[in-house]
Amino acid sequence: MSIDSELEALREQTIEENEKLRPLIEDRKFHTGTVAEARQLTLAETKLEHAVDISIPSPNGPILVHTFSPPTPKGVYMHIHGGGWVIGSAFARDPKLFEISQQTNSVVVSVDYRLAPENPHPSGADDCEIAATWLLENSEKKWGTSQIVIGGESAGAHLAAVTALRLRNKHSLYKKIVGLNLVYGVFDLSMTPSQRLGNDKLVISTETLEWFYNHYLQSNESRVLPDISPLYADLSELPPALLTVGTQDPLLDDSLFMAMRLRAAGSEATLDIYPEALHGFTVLPGRAATVANERANQFISSCWS
Repeated sequence: MSIDSELEALREQTIEENEKLRPLIEDRKFHTGTVAEARQLTLAETKLEHAVDISIPSPNGPILVHTFSPPTPKGVYMHIHGGGWVIGSAFARDPKLFEISQQTNSVVVSVDYRLAPENPHPSGADDCEIAATWLLENSEKKWGTSQIVIGGESAGAHLAAVTALRLRNKHSLYKKIVGLNLVYGVFDLSMTPSQRLGNDKLVISTETLEWFYNHYLQSNESRVLPDISPLYADLSELPPALLTVGTQDPLLDDSLFMAMRLRAAGSEATLDIYPEALHGFTVLPGRAATVANERANQFISSCWS
């Protein structure tokens, strides 16, 4: 599969930017410490005051969603944060989420799902499904739009795919889901080849991935169940998807394989591969991040009919 010319032109600049970032990120080895230490290593939250929090009822206690809303939105973007199901929060990317809201003319709804290991699978996925169901049932009367795109980064992209599959299998209002924005997602927790060969990768390595998986999963769970590894699911009847990944990401194969399986199932999938880009590059400084975020916003906007 070829890389398009606009993204190929970013290669040398991305290599240079990676070297500048290396001193800041090469010692961030989550797997060598505790969960509490990993949470301390994450970026400081920048919570914007004009965000509105909504509490969604759930059998497991209220689910908080963090929202930004323009005056006349055309759709809803349900965002699921990354962090290996162990770290992160709905508030950690407020400036970016506000920008998405403005650029796509959408209500951005960020889900503060329960984290592992205190709440292992299926807790986080259950929270995302309940939040998405609430949006399907209430977005029209609350914001005047019923169109929903679901997306996220890394573990957030995993939960976005799992949520879409659950909605397709269970909910009659599923057709209101009009797009999936899957950013360097993890789709096979039994490990794709690039995951197994990722010991030298910056940001996350094979050992780090395994550390997150061991916290997220319960010991007796099969890693190839579709609810755990959506790459193994029936992927038919899913909405159009944009998959974004860098070649220096151990999750490269996850996006490659997921895009091909989506297409084989008859679903529309666009795959953007960024030469030399690292895992997490869309939230790091660099030209590749700017281009990827612009393309993601264009994709979300294109989903509004």
